[in-house]
Amino acid sequence: MCDSLCSIQPDRTLFAKSSDRPPGEPQVIGAHRRRAGVGLLRTQYRSLPDAGAAPLVGSQPDWLWGFEHGFNEHRVAIGNEQLWTIDDPVPAADSLNGMDLVRLGLERARTATEALDTIVGLIEAHGQGGIGDREAGKAYFSSFLLADPGEAWVLETSGRSWAARPVLAGQGGAALSNRISLSTDWTRASADVAASGDFDRWRRSSSPTAHADKRLAVTRAGARSVEEGAGRLATGADDSRASTGARELAAVLRDHDGERWGRPGSPPERVTALPPAVIDRLGTGVSVCMHLSGVQATTSSMIASLPRHLDEPLRAWIAPGNPCVAVFVPTFGIDGVAAELGHATTWHRFEALREQVEHDRSTDPGGGGLGRLLEVRAVLTPLESDLWDEADALVESGPGPQVAWALGLWPRVDAALAALGV
Repeated sequence: MCDSLCSIQPDRTLFAKSSDRPPGEPQVIGAHRRRAGVGLLRTQYRSLPDAGAAPLVGSQPDWLWGFEHGFNEHRVAIGNEQLWTIDDPVPAADSLNGMDLVRLGLERARTATEALDTIVGLIEAHGQGGIGDREAGKAYFSSFLLADPGEAWVLETSGRSWAARPVLAGQGGAALSNRISLSTDWTRASADVAASGDFDRWRRSSSPTAHADKRLAVTRAGARSVEEGAGRLATGADDSRASTGARELAAVLRDHDGERWGRPGSPPERVTALPPAVIDRLGTGVSVCMHLSGVQATTSSMIASLPRHLDEPLRAWIAPGNPCVAVFVPTFGIDGVAAELGHATTWHRFEALREQVEHDRSTDPGGGGLGRLLEVRAVLTPLESDLWDEADALVESGPGPQVAWALGLWPRVDAALAALGV
């Protein structure tokens, strides 16, 4: 299960994604350099002619070739979500999975439209297939949110079938979760969808949607709120280069089935308890910040600011592990990503905090996991707020100081984790 959202603003697009996967599966984040297109490229399950790759940053389950989400030097960001459809992915031949398609889109596209063209071209040529969840042995199809500084696309797929609609400024942004959301509102589609007219026909009626609908209510409201806030800023003081909207998205990604919380700069005592440890068809127990113990957890989150003006840096804030027990670490461009984010050992330290919080919930149901979570946030929230403020202050300083600062911040995160005993 995953959630993606975006908000198109007058001078940028804000993009956010949380990746929900098996709780013990490390997800590493790192920069990948430019690659010349020579010979064949080996993806997870098949080889393709190599078209080369733009420099990019991706968040990668440690056993997969592809990415859950990421961005490239051209300021394109992509994330995917699992879909349940009428087509059965199990008998499909091993081919391209959703994570392969995210990475290939980032490698080859200079705009969100080019990313759409790339992904649907690959789907139509090669199909989708292969295990995407090793723990459960599951293959699945995906939806995608593709964004650049001025536009975005919602793309939903089933096998070789697909439909897409653009996301435009003034529409309140967009959000995706684990259900088909397109119906007849698409503007581009595969031939079979165009003939039927309604992509909702591909939705599997036996699969419940409440778990996705609950999270969509949160993320859609968050995208709309951020877009409305950008409109107010456009008519007032010019702090467009600050991380204002990104801070709101951090709070959205930390939602625990209730009030948004965890905005960098807010006091840690505003933290809310974990959702109940119960799963049912009504969506009980699911939240954007996922804590289905032993089943699913948020294993990586990212917020990206994709500015239109080339003199403004491409920025992102990356949380290894579950965002409620993590720091959204600021980055600058492709080069300014702390190397420690790419270490599985880093991910496991944040995993240990999540497990402690979930254990607290199981042993003290009345407290809802709030005790240990408050202790964690009391240490991490002040650090996160300082890092975000310092990164904002560097926006005008140029790539050299920005990259140097981003590559040198980790000892402070390390010290905070050590203080928490992990």
